[in-house]
Amino acid sequence: MFRRTCTLGLLALVAVYALKLIIVGFQNMDLGEFKPVAAVFLLDISASNRNLLAQQEQTILKISKRLDSEDHALIYVVTEDTYSVYNGNPHKLVAMRESMKKRGAFDDKSFGTAYGLALKKAIGDALRYKQDGYKPAIIVLGDLENEGDITKQINWSTLPTNIQKTLKYIPDLTLAFLYAHPQKLDDVRHTLLPVIKEKNLIIASEENVDQAVRKILEAVGR
Repeated sequence: MFRRTCTLGLLALVAVYALKLIIVGFQNMDLGEFKPVAAVFLLDISASNRNLLAQQEQTILKISKRLDSEDHALIYVVTEDTYSVYNGNPHKLVAMRESMKKRGAFDDKSFGTAYGLALKKAIGDALRYKQDGYKPAIIVLGDLENEGDITKQINWSTLPTNIQKTLKYIPDLTLAFLYAHPQKLDDVRHTLLPVIKEKNLIIASEENVDQAVRKILEAVGR
């Protein structure tokens, strides 16, 4: 009887000590503050990109599906001009799909790629989202071909400086370029890596998009 009492007492002490360790562990654990994500998609609907458009739309939906319900999605279409076709909850996949199909439908008469103008708008949006407490990501889906009005195209000479200035206000900005030719993507890498961390600059040709999607979600904490 005495031995049993001692054994139960010892087990009780061990249990109390273990419980104390668990409580202290939880108190010291850094669970991290939840930060909503704002994903800004730039979708090329120009003639030169028509063969990849359906895949790119699916990639937008795939990324959006993995975002949190408190996150935000903004979709621009890029052609000779650029304008938003969706702005809202990333889980409303049907609405997103319909918006891209109806408002951003491919036009075989459309010529030009206003990538520069689109990036300018996206960076402005990212700055506003950051002020509102979001973690922004800009995801470009297209071939990066320069067509049409040169004033609306990307100026690759000034882009690094502009991104560097943006990073002063959004140090955790994620920037992704998907579906362009490997040679173009190589130029992007060498142009932007001097000013942005490699984990926040994600590039992928058509063959490596699935891997890039995982990297994007990891970079934004999803």
